[in-house]
Amino acid sequence: MNWLQRWVPHPLFAGFLLLLWLLMNEFSFAHLLLGAVLAVVISRVTQPFWPERSKVKHPGKLLRYLGRLLMDILKSNLIVARRILFYSRQLEPGFFTYPLTLTDDFAVTILASTISLTPGTVSAHYDREGRCLLIHCLHLEDEVALIKDIREHYEKPLQEIFDD
Repeated sequence: MNWLQRWVPHPLFAGFLLLLWLLMNEFSFAHLLLGAVLAVVISRVTQPFWPERSKVKHPGKLLRYLGRLLMDILKSNLIVARRILFYSRQLEPGFFTYPLTLTDDFAVTILASTISLTPGTVSAHYDREGRCLLIHCLHLEDEVALIKDIREHYEKPLQEIFDD
């Protein structure tokens, strides 16, 4: 462990805190110094609460995943808007259980967040022991097809990105 990691165990978090501090205050050298000290102290004090770091095995695949996610969010927004505006009486909301194959906790968190970010679906509960997510869907036509879609579009790429 080098000296920087010892003093600032989460440099991106510390950088974000410093930037946030500077955005909330009038810029001056004193605020820059105070913000830097607070960022380092908060980063060090919160170190025991951070989970073990996940390793991104394939950064290129992560960028592709993020691109797909952005396109899916745009597409889902249009689909949900159309369903609500023109077919709201025909909506069939429902819950379903999604069985997980991911083993990395951070990857599971990203999957659950992805599902919630995509309009029309929300991750409602994570069952760690049962290795599954409870998902609410605005219009649940075909549960099997939706599970297959989530597995192919999101879970398998996340396995390639994070798992060994």
